[in-house]
Amino acid sequence: MRLWTSIALLIFTSLLSDAVEAHGSVKVEDDLCAIQIGYFKAHFKIYLPQTHAHEEFCEDLPASGEAVFVMEYIHRGLGDIPIDFRIIHDVTGMGRFAKSQHVAAIADLETITVYYEQPVAKPDVFTALFRFDEPGEFIGIVTAKPANGGEPYLAVFPFRVGFTGFGYWPAIVILVVLIQLNYLYMSGRLRLGRGRRLRTVPGPVA
Repeated sequence: MRLWTSIALLIFTSLLSDAVEAHGSVKVEDDLCAIQIGYFKAHFKIYLPQTHAHEEFCEDLPASGEAVFVMEYIHRGLGDIPIDFRIIHDVTGMGRFAKSQHVAAIADLETITVYYEQPVAKPDVFTALFRFDEPGEFIGIVTAKPANGGEPYLAVFPFRVGFTGFGYWPAIVILVVLIQLNYLYMSGRLRLGRGRRLRTVPGPVA
């Protein structure tokens, strides 16, 4: 039973580490979402103003509708270079584990693109507005092109619209159940049914 509890702890720890790495270039830092674009960094948030007022989302959106993507630059240099933003249907089959290499392997981005904004330099804050008419799995692609003509910096983040999943509750429930079973086993309560034999009580001797 201790073995199963240890396994559950390892699974739970693995899931927590996936929360940091699994969504591509967007990560949670100090309770804020941050997107890494090469060596540039910006605070990242998404709004659903028509259905969720001023509530901020890191990536996955609980409903379709009009979405506002916002990047507030941490590095001021982002405001001086052209940035383009693309949203595509996720055809990689990788889900939330999709990375830049999986996007690079797509033969034709244009056919699966649902939104594209031409490269433009926006000081301080980059915003984009797009309406999702139906739920689905998507990938956001942010490209920053340096002024020196070098290789563009790329940020890729997969996200879902219309479903945010169950989070880590299944893992938490399994962990709690296994800990409880371990406690009952160690306390001997699960052994009550072991080794019991029916005893025949002798009747009175005639």
